[in-house]
Amino acid sequence: MALSDNQIIDEIRSGRKHYFTSLVDRYKDRAFTLAVRMLRNREEAEEAAQDAFIRAYNALNSFEEKSRFSTWFYRILYNVCLTRISRRKDFSLSIDFNDNIEYAEAEAMVDYTGNNNYEMSDTIDFIKKTMDALPAKYQTILTLFYIQELSHDEIAEVTQLPIGTIKTHLFRARHLLQQRLQKEFEMEKAS
Repeated sequence: MALSDNQIIDEIRSGRKHYFTSLVDRYKDRAFTLAVRMLRNREEAEEAAQDAFIRAYNALNSFEEKSRFSTWFYRILYNVCLTRISRRKDFSLSIDFNDNIEYAEAEAMVDYTGNNNYEMSDTIDFIKKTMDALPAKYQTILTLFYIQELSHDEIAEVTQLPIGTIKTHLFRARHLLQQRLQKEFEMEKAS
């Protein structure tokens, strides 16, 4: 039976530091996905994720277990990414939807079904293109909610935004995405 995050943390705190690799293995893919979305650069995202894991490891004794480890860790990663973005000359925060990580399950389904490969690939590209056009704040909220599967409260904790703002951004992001998808679909259908 797999240990919970808190059990792993207890093991680490009792001197079994090698248990931290379990937390890294558990969260590395989602951490990388969030970092890629924010930084739009795979190499920089890898560095940011590694930096966040190192910071989490070094600060593990300060983790009070008031929230889930994942929420606490994503807050660290979010701040690492924001710091990297603020150091850039263009100060642009955007999310890269050219990365296929979050669509791994959909692509696996494409491979499994066999006969819909081209159609599913087009659908994934269509959604990526539409989401890429959304404002960065909406992309971030959608990523945290749908990809990272964080609750409203956890997103508020990660981003340090009020819960009402999170809900508003999520509502507007969904609405805007729906409008753009519908418009794109109608344009594709007409051509």
